[in-house]
Amino acid sequence: MRILAVDPGEKRLGLALSDPSGLVANPLMVILHISRHLDAAQIARVAEEQGAGLIVVGQALDSDGQPSPASRRSARLAAAIRTQTDMPVILWDESHSTQAAQRARRAMGVSRRQRAGHLDELAATYILQTYLDSQANANPPPAADTP
Repeated sequence: MRILAVDPGEKRLGLALSDPSGLVANPLMVILHISRHLDAAQIARVAEEQGAGLIVVGQALDSDGQPSPASRRSARLAAAIRTQTDMPVILWDESHSTQAAQRARRAMGVSRRQRAGHLDELAATYILQTYLDSQANANPPPAADTP
């Protein structure tokens, strides 16, 4: 099953999509924030067009794991997406996703000037990959029988 992840921002929303096996996250696109209702409709439409079966919305929690103003905005976006689709929509901790995206760009050798742009789709990819990894760790494959 494909999974769509959303990195919600005040100006842009990054989207990432898993491969069909649900193991690898890939950047998909960035959409410009218009309004919660219109953003939710566009996210639901993209998820359906891409054949996703689940939408994961990043939610930044504070250092104590408590909701912040940004996390409450994420929760409101997730609720709005739920009104646009029957697909399950969950919230996932996105703490440090932007910093991880910045580290990834540096590791790829991207110049400082090119790194100055937005990181929304990379942050969404990080959010999705951490979700996928958690699911793989929660459901490890059965051990192979040995003779």
